[in-house]
Amino acid sequence: MAITNHERIGKALELLRAGLGAFIEREFASAYRDQAHAAALHIVGEDRQLLGKPIAAWDAAALLRLMWDAWNDVFKKTLGHAERSLVSELREVRNAWAHQGTFSSDDAYRAMDSAGRLLSAVSAPQAEELETMKMELLRVRFDEQVRGEKRKKSLGKVIESPAASTLKPWREVVEPHPDVASGRYQQAEFAADLWQVHLGQGTDEYRDPVEFFRRTYLTESLKQLLVGAVQRLSGAGGDPVVQLQTNFGGGKTHSMLALYHLFSSAPPSDLAGMDAVMQEAGAKKLPKAQRVVLVGNRISPGNPVIKPDGIVVRTLWGELAWQLGGENAFARIAADDERATSPGDALRELLIAHGPCLVLIDEWVAYARQLHDQGDLPAGSFETQFTFAQLLSESAKLAGNCLVVISLPASDTAASPHTQSDDVEVGGVRGREALDRLRNVIGRVESSWRPASAEEGFEIVRRRLFQPLADPARFKDRDVVARAFAEFYHKNPAEFPPECRESEYEKRIKAAYPIHPEIFDRLYGDWSTLVKFQRTRGVLRLMAAVIHSLWVRGDKNPLILPANIAIDEPRVQFELTRYLSDNWVPVIERDVDGPNSLPLRMDGEVANLGKYAACRRVARTIYLGSAPTAKAAHRGLEDRRIKLGCVMPDESPAIFGDALRRLAAAATYLYQDGPRYWYSTQPTVTKLAEDRAEQLTRNPDKVAQELGRRLREDLKKTGDFPRVHPLPQSGQDVPDDADARLVVLGIDHPYSKDPGNPAEKAARAILEKRGSAPRLYRNTLVFLAADKAQLQDLDEAARKFLAWESILNEKMELNLDPQQVKQAENQKNAADSTVKVRIPETYRWLLVPAQATPQSEPEWQVIQLKAGDALAVQASRRLRSDELLLTGFAASRLRMELDRVPLWRGDHVAIRELVEYFARYLYLPRLRDADVLLQAIRDGLGLMTWAQDSFAYADSYDEAAGRYRGLRGGQKIALADAHADGLLVKPDVALRQMQAEAPAGALDANGRPLSGATAGGGGANGFGLSGGPAAGGVNGGVPADGAYPGGYPGTDRGAPKAPPAPRFTRFHGSVQLDPNRVGRDASKIAEEVIAHLVGQVHADVSVTLEIDAHLPDGVSDTILRIVTENCRSLKFKTQGFEEE
Repeated sequence: MAITNHERIGKALELLRAGLGAFIEREFASAYRDQAHAAALHIVGEDRQLLGKPIAAWDAAALLRLMWDAWNDVFKKTLGHAERSLVSELREVRNAWAHQGTFSSDDAYRAMDSAGRLLSAVSAPQAEELETMKMELLRVRFDEQVRGEKRKKSLGKVIESPAASTLKPWREVVEPHPDVASGRYQQAEFAADLWQVHLGQGTDEYRDPVEFFRRTYLTESLKQLLVGAVQRLSGAGGDPVVQLQTNFGGGKTHSMLALYHLFSSAPPSDLAGMDAVMQEAGAKKLPKAQRVVLVGNRISPGNPVIKPDGIVVRTLWGELAWQLGGENAFARIAADDERATSPGDALRELLIAHGPCLVLIDEWVAYARQLHDQGDLPAGSFETQFTFAQLLSESAKLAGNCLVVISLPASDTAASPHTQSDDVEVGGVRGREALDRLRNVIGRVESSWRPASAEEGFEIVRRRLFQPLADPARFKDRDVVARAFAEFYHKNPAEFPPECRESEYEKRIKAAYPIHPEIFDRLYGDWSTLVKFQRTRGVLRLMAAVIHSLWVRGDKNPLILPANIAIDEPRVQFELTRYLSDNWVPVIERDVDGPNSLPLRMDGEVANLGKYAACRRVARTIYLGSAPTAKAAHRGLEDRRIKLGCVMPDESPAIFGDALRRLAAAATYLYQDGPRYWYSTQPTVTKLAEDRAEQLTRNPDKVAQELGRRLREDLKKTGDFPRVHPLPQSGQDVPDDADARLVVLGIDHPYSKDPGNPAEKAARAILEKRGSAPRLYRNTLVFLAADKAQLQDLDEAARKFLAWESILNEKMELNLDPQQVKQAENQKNAADSTVKVRIPETYRWLLVPAQATPQSEPEWQVIQLKAGDALAVQASRRLRSDELLLTGFAASRLRMELDRVPLWRGDHVAIRELVEYFARYLYLPRLRDADVLLQAIRDGLGLMTWAQDSFAYADSYDEAAGRYRGLRGGQKIALADAHADGLLVKPDVALRQMQAEAPAGALDANGRPLSGATAGGGGANGFGLSGGPAAGGVNGGVPADGAYPGGYPGTDRGAPKAPPAPRFTRFHGSVQLDPNRVGRDASKIAEEVIAHLVGQVHADVSVTLEIDAHLPDGVSDTILRIVTENCRSLKFKTQGFEEE
């Protein structure tokens, strides 16, 4: 019983599930051990349907997603990039299958082949069954082709004629459209303009619905798009949002025009191909729909539009509303249009009230990239645009009979060169961000759509360039030509590529007639890799020039082959060189085609070659097939494919083989590698640099080394940071010290606004640990990260610089002349300047760890820098401005922090401990270094109002006597460094002691001597502040510790105090370590014991390592020297060897 392609793919997906399940479960168990199932659920999201199932029993969709999302962590070590591409492809196949997508035999074969390859890569037995299914599908296809061939033979032997002389010239079978034949076409006519058509402008082929569909070939994708539109606007289902996403020339705008004309007032019966669309959609008539056209590059976000009725439209939603229903519809969202705020539910109500409606949005990225973050344009802000995009998508979904079709440039993350976004469409970093945001928003509800295939491109081009075949006799003439070529290829299997012997190739000749399929293969396969060629649009432009040239020259060949393309004709040559570097023109003039070309001269010198113009035909074929792939790794054409592009029935392939050999021996720019031939240029310096820059994309380590070198050079200017750490590999590379430092993350840890971005992950890892040990001084670190969107531009600039540098390093080997050397030097300097500019443009995100209170969770404060000075200088300047890095600290603020947290340990705090606190805890201000704190302490101690605004100082505290020694306030104190002894004392406590120990009435509220009072003391206790040194010896008559025997009269210092409540305030411990595993054991002790003690507020922890080694055999002089020197370097307090 025959099965459909959809059923084939369903069975293939089931085999894929069975084969991948066990492999994935095994790999996850290896990576996550007992947590494998939980980890897998976390990655794919806790789907209820998966909770009770082992991984091996999950469906294909979940398994493929799991492989994709966990690739780097789990599968990258086992599988390669090719398998990752297969996973991506099969996810798309599964999604299309689940949504009842249509599959051709080619689609089904490719899906089964990809599934088989992936299963083979993991050694799954199901791969054999898939191989059997593939062979069965091929057998079905071949049987259909054989039956078709038998039917053709039964019609008559006329199509079997092999002689080229009996074949009708293509010009007698088909005729070009008048504009092509006469050369009156313009390049712009091949570029559809939706906005012009909406305004009633443009040529008839795009403006007139009847003429448009007459020249439009309905590809399967376009047909399904139209069917879905009819169903959606008829209220019979269909997708509410369709995203058209290809590169330039991929058919996005043409598809939108088809939708626009389908819902015009023209009857479907007058539109070619619409009967089949209506039938498949199950609709008898088309609904009358309101059409809205929004073209981003035709609507300015900065200039409101005044409509004919006087309405002023500022935003996209305002334009949409006005096109839907004029003044009345616009009134519903007028306020939102004026304020540039998203219209909310009013948009959904509009779409329902004016349905059915078709909304076509083209060039949205071009519109969005012009908006600003601050919303200072009439059209709103950058963010509001994406809020509107999400609202529009959801509203269209709820409206029921509304269809929104959005055209976006292709994503530049895809592997194929045909889907790489062009900067002309995207517009740099901002455009890329807009594209990503729009795709994310729209992708939640949008349906899939693909551009025309290369095979469908045959008919697209044929319809646009040639008038349709109407006479049955002309169909017979076409079939005769196709059969003649097919038979010729079949009789000479060794001379032509293998695919030419297949019956399918004859079908391709008919489909492409009068253009040989090899031309389409080269244009779609090679020339379309050039971004500016624009795929189908580029093919149309080139072939229009070729056909016009051949038509006016009276070409009488049965088919248009690559060898027939007149490269010497100016218009054709322009189309074949406009996408390449300028230096191809001299290559053409010398070695390919033209009045002074080598092939023409050789044809004139050898009669047997000249009879067929064999050298010119060979040269033209090679140029068409090799020029666009000059930079490819496997460039050039095989000799059999060259003959395919040259030889016609009744001609000898050997003649063209001889021409090829002679040409390769004599030509200046023709190169050979075995059977492959290609044209190249003697590279200009610029072209050579471009090639080398492109090659560096495959050597990212070299680019990373160059960027690392430049960053380290830039970071020699440290700004206000005592230390800067460029590009650490891990937290181990960032010392755990008490002074502030800037950590510059590598390009592999870029910042984006996505949660959990690589920069935040890397910064958090470094902040939390140094190696395996917890980091103590966390309040010293600030991180600088690269912008993810800007990295592409920086990478490109670095590659260009390295390319120019390598050329100059090899100028002798490359035999560069003085002019080329000068050009290379200028270009290198320019590239160097570009890199210097782009580094600060890229490294612009500061990640600052912060904590509001000791009880709150740490968080990241992200700050964007402006490009300007050196990175560290700019970073420290911004941090200083935002008070996130203090180079100066007011004494009053220090007092505030002491009281706020509080930082007092009872009535005082040691200065050494205070230095530790500010370096450790994120809820305290970040200080440049300990000197900033020490200066604040000095300033506070010198304040006249220290009792109210700062603190006092004491040398130490006498626990037994319950008093402070060397207590001072209101005078400058010399603090040597952060490790100096000394205490800061609460001012009220200090005052009480001072007043208690001073003579009655000697001090005021600030601890200063009252007017006329004589304390008889010096600076040691804060007395004698208003005069010079007091009498009485070194300390002004007061003992060094400020103590008078028995205390001052009237004090109660000798009174007994209540004993303090018992507290555990000290820990001590010792352990013996295995000398062979000291590193391991010490690390465990640090993590499991010391880290807990150090983490306590006000903790003062010291760790001493004692080594006692008995060496009965003695040690050599070498060991003696090494150990002694290492101990000194590691700052051992005591160390030494002893004799017996």
